[in-house]
Amino acid sequence: MHPFLILIHLAAAVMLLLWAVRMVRTGVERAWGTGLRSVLRKTGGGVLGMACAGTILAIILQSATAVGILAAGFATSGLISISAGIAALLGADFGSALVVKLLSFDLSELIPILLLTGATLFLKFEHRQVRQIGRVILGVAFILLSLRMVGAATEPLRESAVLPQVAAWLAGDPLTAFVVAALLAWGLHSSVATLLIFANFAASGVLPVEAAAPMVLGANLGGALVAVWLTRDAGLPARRIPLANLMFRGAGSVIALGLLQLVPQPMQHLGLGAGAQLVNFHVLFNFGLLVLSLPLTGLMDRLTARLWPTPEGATANATWRSALDRNAIARPNLALASAQRELLRMGETLEAMLRPVMDVLEVGDEPAIARLRAMDAEINQRHSDIKLFVAELNRGMLSEEEARRGLELAGLANDFEAIGDIIAKTLLSQAADKARLKVRFSDEGWRELSSLHARVMANAQIALNVLVSSDLESARLLVAEKAVLRRLERDFHDRHIARLRSGNLRSIESSDIHMEVVRALKEVNSLLVKVAYPILSERGDLLESRLAKPTLSSV
Repeated sequence: MHPFLILIHLAAAVMLLLWAVRMVRTGVERAWGTGLRSVLRKTGGGVLGMACAGTILAIILQSATAVGILAAGFATSGLISISAGIAALLGADFGSALVVKLLSFDLSELIPILLLTGATLFLKFEHRQVRQIGRVILGVAFILLSLRMVGAATEPLRESAVLPQVAAWLAGDPLTAFVVAALLAWGLHSSVATLLIFANFAASGVLPVEAAAPMVLGANLGGALVAVWLTRDAGLPARRIPLANLMFRGAGSVIALGLLQLVPQPMQHLGLGAGAQLVNFHVLFNFGLLVLSLPLTGLMDRLTARLWPTPEGATANATWRSALDRNAIARPNLALASAQRELLRMGETLEAMLRPVMDVLEVGDEPAIARLRAMDAEINQRHSDIKLFVAELNRGMLSEEEARRGLELAGLANDFEAIGDIIAKTLLSQAADKARLKVRFSDEGWRELSSLHARVMANAQIALNVLVSSDLESARLLVAEKAVLRRLERDFHDRHIARLRSGNLRSIESSDIHMEVVRALKEVNSLLVKVAYPILSERGDLLESRLAKPTLSSV
């Protein structure tokens, strides 16, 4: 086979692996996201409990980075301490290593069964959670299929005359192998995928263990860099969690790299095959790092606070930047594009406000409530800036299409501003009232509110995607969700009334707050759905009225 075709085959296998890992993670988040967040939040401040929670979440999500971002978000809201977040991320790295161990087994015989089951659940069922379970199963099948493709792609490389020279160079220069692997893991944004590729190469004889062992350590460092990169725009002190993890992993990787040069043939004691040795080394490294680093999380918290101090009076939205380009006013297309970018940033801020609502409703943390309320000032300012920008743009010579688009963007800015008010003045106020009155929701009521919130969050993602892509099918899906939320509201209302009739004390005490939260979430969803209206209206897919046409019998 031509070398170029081999590279194409290998690149396709790697991309399928990356997509499959992401597919599993997003499926789990959509199906059980609220429950997983609750696990991390309810664990408390103990570092051992947080490490265990991080391990479990990373196994389920197949991503330590996702746990790190989740922990950083909780730290921003004040729901967990920095040291607890560091412990969770250390545990998540160990959980991610266990995922690599599980996926390294030869499970290729399961691929047809997984494909059949996953596709059936995803395509033949309408229930969202069942479909997401099908998505997860398909993702696992694609991971296994991609690993088989990697093995097939590397088969011709074993006969290559160049490969032994490259392998010998990497084996003789562990520092270069370490750096190359770190850059590869960061570039792929997945340490799980990177390590599975290395293990597959080693098992196939393409990569000698002497070169692969430093590359495992480099991939661990590169994986830690991913979380730092993805939280680079987050405020302090939340960024200190991935930064602390990077410091732990950096120090551990360098020390382990030195020990590899001192201990003769350490890998031969870790398994029979080269691939198994590599994976076991990865698991052992992460377990050792967890055990040694866990008692030092408090010290690392103080060290990162000294290295990256939080400025006095800093808030989550103190440094937001506008995307509006007033220099583009004379060029309407560019000006409207900048207004759309500003509206997207407005939507992302709303999403950041809405996501922790259930957390503060449960905990009632006053500083967290105050921080989220402060974000509404950014929403209001962006709303005002977009309105004035569009008004200034309308004073120029615009085509009919440009004028219509400008009005649509200004209208959506109004809707987004209204969502910010609902969050700040209703949902957060209800959280404060619940804490002040010291009432609790019933278990059934809390599950209903959590599922409703999760659905609205999913629809917020769809709305922002529609705003960017103008995708017709996504717009139709978003509008259909309005009817779903209406049915859910009626259903939850009836269930709540039934609990009141049965004398459920918690439901009686929290009734007003429960109903206000349900109503507010439904209003937020209705405003989000309006993102799809211009797209559907332009194509004639939106009805003028929901009223049915009168029949002869009703006249």
